[in-house]
Amino acid sequence: MEKLNKQRLGLYVHIPFCKSKCAYCDFYSFVPGDDSIYERYVNALITHMESYKNGCEHYAPDTVFIGGGTPTALPLPLLLQVITAIKKNFRLTKRAEFTLEANPATVTLSDLKKLRRAGVNRLSLGLQSADNEELKTLSRLHNRREFEQVFRDARTAKINNINVDLMFGIPGQTVESMLKTLNYVTRLGPEHISFYNLKIEEGTPFFKMRESLDLPDEDTEYKMYMTAVKFLSSRGYAQYEISNFAKPGYQCMHNIKYWNCDEYLGLGPAAHSFFNGNRFSFCKDVMRYMRSFETPEAGIRITEATEELMTKERLGEYVMLRFRLAEGIHTREFFRLFGKDFDAMYGMKLSRYINAGYVVHDDERYYFTPKGMFVSNYILSDILDFSDVDIYDPMS
Repeated sequence: MEKLNKQRLGLYVHIPFCKSKCAYCDFYSFVPGDDSIYERYVNALITHMESYKNGCEHYAPDTVFIGGGTPTALPLPLLLQVITAIKKNFRLTKRAEFTLEANPATVTLSDLKKLRRAGVNRLSLGLQSADNEELKTLSRLHNRREFEQVFRDARTAKINNINVDLMFGIPGQTVESMLKTLNYVTRLGPEHISFYNLKIEEGTPFFKMRESLDLPDEDTEYKMYMTAVKFLSSRGYAQYEISNFAKPGYQCMHNIKYWNCDEYLGLGPAAHSFFNGNRFSFCKDVMRYMRSFETPEAGIRITEATEELMTKERLGEYVMLRFRLAEGIHTREFFRLFGKDFDAMYGMKLSRYINAGYVVHDDERYYFTPKGMFVSNYILSDILDFSDVDIYDPMS
């Protein structure tokens, strides 16, 4: 009964290692030249967990997300050690959603069975495309056949909640090839599909190659997105967020915490947190991160930024993140949280988008239509004062 009185919390654990770096990826990850770094990192990560144990005694995490990088790039005994440490240092709720990201090239049936027994009950598989040529373009390590084998292995291991990550806007991709991917994946029947627009980010190999990449134009990307929304709905996957679709009851509860501005604690380099009213992040430097725990007497600082959020910042973030959800913003809930009238603050700014079919105002709720979701960044930059409020997106 004690846990029922504890505050809920999302727990994110970052494993920053990859076997190789994908050409499009700008997330913080590290390709180690020496396997000894894995054990050093896990020891540091566990020490980091232990440092939060007392501070989290009044919390009961109900979602855990081990992300990367590629968590399954860790040798399995070390990954199991991380899971054991999570359960030892944080009092998880009995039915906590426990997600592990995996690359199909780095996990086996034996691994999956052991991970399921250890407590992983949700698997997120990075497919990106079911077209082998598109996978090569993205420099993925796996092909379609290998993905399908891992998907079926996960079912054999009794993992009954699987997400598949997909992309659109891939160089050389067409609406037709994208539909073939969606048809292939939905026939396999995962519970959840994430469908992201490829962005060419500075500092990536794709950015250097951007002039020579055969990228779909904006009109084609729009057609891809709208076609996918309609197709996924016809296959029983309801859109509940800009890039996320799920069968009933299988929305990702961990990510919903981000979009609801609920509390979450992130551990590991580059991990972000919103905890105890503060927003903070840790350094994007594996070596520095490890040394800070290996030589505590050196006083190496790993917290990159910390900020106590004022009402104005929280309000701006709430608007931006809640508008990612298909549910949108309920004006009565907005008033309860901030003591302000949403209609008075944003109604006039949103009116032209309502008239153009990008936003719906339905009694006490404002929400984007699918075509509004596609251009949501533009609309939000128009209605929110980004120069005055530092808007933070934990999914970026």
